[in-house]
Amino acid sequence: MALSGGGAVGALLPRRMAGTRAAAAGARPPENVVRVPWALRMRLQRGAQRRRRGQGEAAAAAAAARSGRLLLRSRRPELSQPRWQTVGRWDQPQLVSAGWKHRKACGDYFHLEPSQEVAPALKQSSLPEAERGLSFTEMGLQPALLAGLEALSIGRPTAVQRLAIPALRRGRSALCAAETGSGKTLAYLLPLLDGLLARPEGPEAAEGPASPRGLVVVPSRELAVQVGAVAAALGRPAGLEVRELTGGGAAGGLRRQLRARPPGAAVLLGTPGALRQALRRRFLVLERLRWMVLDEADSLMDDSFVEPLEEILAHAPLPVGAPGPTGPGEARIQVVVVGATFPAGLSEMLGKFTDVDQFVTITTQSLHRLPPHVQQKFVRLKGCDKLPELLQLLKERPVSSGAVLIFCNSASTVNWLGYILDDHKIKHLRLQGQMSAAARAGIFASFQKGDVPVLVCTDLASRGLDTSSVQLVVNYDFPNALQDYLHRVGRVGRVGSKAPGVVVSFVTHRWDVDLVQKIETAARKRTGLPGMDSSISKPPPKGG
Repeated sequence: MALSGGGAVGALLPRRMAGTRAAAAGARPPENVVRVPWALRMRLQRGAQRRRRGQGEAAAAAAAARSGRLLLRSRRPELSQPRWQTVGRWDQPQLVSAGWKHRKACGDYFHLEPSQEVAPALKQSSLPEAERGLSFTEMGLQPALLAGLEALSIGRPTAVQRLAIPALRRGRSALCAAETGSGKTLAYLLPLLDGLLARPEGPEAAEGPASPRGLVVVPSRELAVQVGAVAAALGRPAGLEVRELTGGGAAGGLRRQLRARPPGAAVLLGTPGALRQALRRRFLVLERLRWMVLDEADSLMDDSFVEPLEEILAHAPLPVGAPGPTGPGEARIQVVVVGATFPAGLSEMLGKFTDVDQFVTITTQSLHRLPPHVQQKFVRLKGCDKLPELLQLLKERPVSSGAVLIFCNSASTVNWLGYILDDHKIKHLRLQGQMSAAARAGIFASFQKGDVPVLVCTDLASRGLDTSSVQLVVNYDFPNALQDYLHRVGRVGRVGSKAPGVVVSFVTHRWDVDLVQKIETAARKRTGLPGMDSSISKPPPKGG
């Protein structure tokens, strides 16, 4: 059957052909429509919102940077954090160091800006109300000790001293934990010397082994000399003799140190190795001991010190159980453990010799927190760029801007870096644990006097030593643990320092970045560093 007309044929043609025919006939073709998938449309909208939000945050950060009110200053302004901003406990902040494990992050940096002008140890608001106004005189210290404090030009107690001195004068054994540079040395020395004066005993025999009434165990000869100088100055008006005992020589040297004139020292300060040798050779006995202090407890728990420390504790007649009916005045040894950080296993070790349950705990509010008055800079670098960065830092630094501590993680790096500084005519000293006793003697004392402004060292110089003249710390090698970082940063901004100081850390390895991220998170949340709580607060299991 023949088809007549064009309508039926047009109905059977595809739409595209029909459109072509319509165009040929002079009609306007329909417009092409591009349809964007819904998922892509939503993704583009979210990206635009993030860009707008980022621009707003960048503007806010830039405004805060202009006004100088930043808690964290980043090379990328959108990642800076103003002081007013609060990060919740369970929130995960956006970190500058989040991408630092990638090689392209080299050259990035951020600064933790000071949020207060004075050290936390000098702020009264961190103390209980009853302790805020206490002076050394109101604490009831002996007049001779007050005269010693005046000779040292010390007139105002720090926070840890206001907390610890009244508590320790009551006679209880204690754990005293406070941030670095807060005055812990006086916090334990003053109660010890006050107890010696309040409960005098006859002098020790002129012949025979030394028999001190007070013993302070410290991890290094430098710290023994430093604490000994302070103790001697405090005890001089009262006629109390102080002696230091350090190893590194022959047995005859130990005997000469203990029997040096004038004889009969009331307080002995010594390193674990030297004390153990003196006890083994019967140059020293602890029968008259009434006060024992373990200073820088985390260093004393190093593998090289644990065995000699346990031997010293075994020789001391330590108390077990609570004080008897005669009260705090009875003849019992008072044990004081002091430090800024405390390692796991300390309570178990002490529990072998005394009842840790009877210890009182004295802590400050700033314990385990980053110092809020010290500027801390973190720079992501390649390993080959660390040396040029350090040399530029040292050469651009004015001579009058204070002393410099450069920390390395090994003795070999200290020696190598020292040779490089020699080549560049930069005067410096070196201090590391592999040096002989004769080589180490006097190095830190010379640095403290200001004879040479730069000290290249290992963590040997990060514990307890008085570095009030230091205004710059450089972590040439980033520390291996958060505890080490806290001790290093505590070398500046100490009580008695003229300026808060600055810490510059070179970050090179992936494992360094892990620690930096924990530090940055704690800084943004204004919390303590993680994993720093002492196990001594957890008594050892009974029968364990």
